[in-house]
Amino acid sequence: MKTLLKVIACVLILIVVLVAGVLTAARFNDGPVGVIAGGPFTTGNLHSGDEPDWSFVHDIGEVQFQSIDPERSRTSWIVEVDGRVFIPSGYMTTFWGKIWKQWPHEAEKDGRVLLRIDGTIYERHLDRIREGEILEPILAELGRKYLGGDVPMEAITSGYLWVFEASPPHDQFSR
Repeated sequence: MKTLLKVIACVLILIVVLVAGVLTAARFNDGPVGVIAGGPFTTGNLHSGDEPDWSFVHDIGEVQFQSIDPERSRTSWIVEVDGRVFIPSGYMTTFWGKIWKQWPHEAEKDGRVLLRIDGTIYERHLDRIREGEILEPILAELGRKYLGGDVPMEAITSGYLWVFEASPPHDQFSR
């Protein structure tokens, strides 16, 4: 019995060490690794010129964005409504979300992000949308694009779903 307990303890320690190693290694990666937050972007071409026509993200499932402070990147959904782009964050009121979803809280403090789509990097600012007429079409697009059904306004009012507009930088973008 003691031998079995030692084997189980060793396996558990090995799993913890492997998970910690993967999470640490991801912080040095050029962008996120799936759902695991990654390091700052080291590749991509910075967009210059006029504000893009964001309709091209209509059928793009996931994008990457990197916060400036702290310098971490992650993968997220994106929706476009009326020429504006939005990044949602669900599960905010769940146990799992409270542990895993730190970036929305960080974005409220410093919304400067780099949005990377197909190798192009766009300087943006994340601004949380809590109310307004724009929420209904955003929720409809989230439902159409990702969930195959309606997303109730209750998701926003309960705090379960946070929505950020990825707007042009408010002032001079500095890193």
